[in-house]
Amino acid sequence: MKVGILKTDAVREEWVGDFGEYPDMFAKLLGSRDSGLEFVTHDVRLGEYPDDIDDVDAYLMTGSRHGVYDDLPWIEPLMSFVKELDARRKKLVGICFGHQLIAQALGGRAEKASAGWGVGMHHHRFAQRPDWFDDGELEFPILVTHQDQVTVNATGAKVLAGSDFCPNAVCQIGEHILTMQGHPEFVNDYSRAIMEFRREILTEPVYQSGIASLSEQPATERMAAWILQFLRK
Repeated sequence: MKVGILKTDAVREEWVGDFGEYPDMFAKLLGSRDSGLEFVTHDVRLGEYPDDIDDVDAYLMTGSRHGVYDDLPWIEPLMSFVKELDARRKKLVGICFGHQLIAQALGGRAEKASAGWGVGMHHHRFAQRPDWFDDGELEFPILVTHQDQVTVNATGAKVLAGSDFCPNAVCQIGEHILTMQGHPEFVNDYSRAIMEFRREILTEPVYQSGIASLSEQPATERMAAWILQFLRK
């Protein structure tokens, strides 16, 4: 299977040596568990898109420091591309910013949430078991870093999982689009680096709570398996 990664941000230069770029994180998350996967990156910030939408079997949109409502020249073309993917029923996975932009493009809305910053390890709980799910617990730990949330879901979206802090955390549209607010590709040390960098804007209580939450590990294996199962269906 060939996966096109829609890159919507870059890792800070001083962190790349330790963690790689965002496409590297997803290649590690998914490719290390399925040697048959091939990845190609399209930096949509630079206007990079495939010559043919069917050049790949599925697409994955990364997270970003930006908001879907930001006045940036690459956001509207990306929304148009999402609409085309939806119309063609191409497999698409959206993570964090990708989760929000897909909702915004397909009839929903994302905006700064009244709950404020979510950082560190959060727990999301499935309300139902989709057909790509496993037999494990409905609740799972996942690393998050976001101030924005999907407040109105995309037309036809099913909310599969959430929390009191983030009600619309995992959503699915039809059999072709899966989105997650959290970051299955993150590791604890990367989450810690982001929190330390943003410490002042997070406020000290949020920062301290986020750092303390890193005593737990995310459900990386399960989340990778879910995404792979979804893409293979």
